[in-house]
Amino acid sequence: SPRSPSNGSSRTLSAREMYLFDTGGQYLDGTTDITRTVHWSEPTPLQKEAYTRVLMGNIDLSRLIFPSNTAGGTVESFARRALWDVGLNYGHGTGHGIGNFLSVHEWPVGFQSNNVPLEAGMFTSIEPGYYRDGEFGIRIEDVALVVEAQTESGETFLTFEVVSLVPYDRNLIDLSLLSPEQIRYLNSYYERIRAHVGPELRRQRLEEEYAWLQESTEP
Repeated sequence: SPRSPSNGSSRTLSAREMYLFDTGGQYLDGTTDITRTVHWSEPTPLQKEAYTRVLMGNIDLSRLIFPSNTAGGTVESFARRALWDVGLNYGHGTGHGIGNFLSVHEWPVGFQSNNVPLEAGMFTSIEPGYYRDGEFGIRIEDVALVVEAQTESGETFLTFEVVSLVPYDRNLIDLSLLSPEQIRYLNSYYERIRAHVGPELRRQRLEEEYAWLQESTEP
């Protein structure tokens, strides 16, 4: 197929550029679809700001509390707002339903205008991005479970629990753009990654990977 790598078309990765990798696998107990974007040396100020604003959108939608029976299309702009603030945007959907040992893109859950309302127990991706043709692309995609939120009103509200436990690239985050709430969210997410993934890496005696995880999830 035209998407397969070949000696003629493939090229060497360089540390001087952004690298976006969209990863996933299908297992008997579920499906993963996780995108991370990294830069291995010095990103440009635009790359760093764009990445940070994509991350801010990912966080803002992930921590949103909203009424039950809300359609995804009603809340998806929370993933775009930090980009919109500076006149940036992305040209694809904000997320899609994910099947359990079924389709990676599973209808009818998601954030398009014609998707069904969100309900507890649904899995969706949350994946804002930003792309500059011929220069670089950014996407940060997590899988999230729709869960009931604890609110003081007693009414049924929903929120998301991110189940993809993979650190974001510290090299690309401009902390000065993040709010205290966004930083708190990141720190609690990193604590969850350490608690769940750390012991498993040790159990498999993956010490180099464990050291990388600890470094990548420092507060």
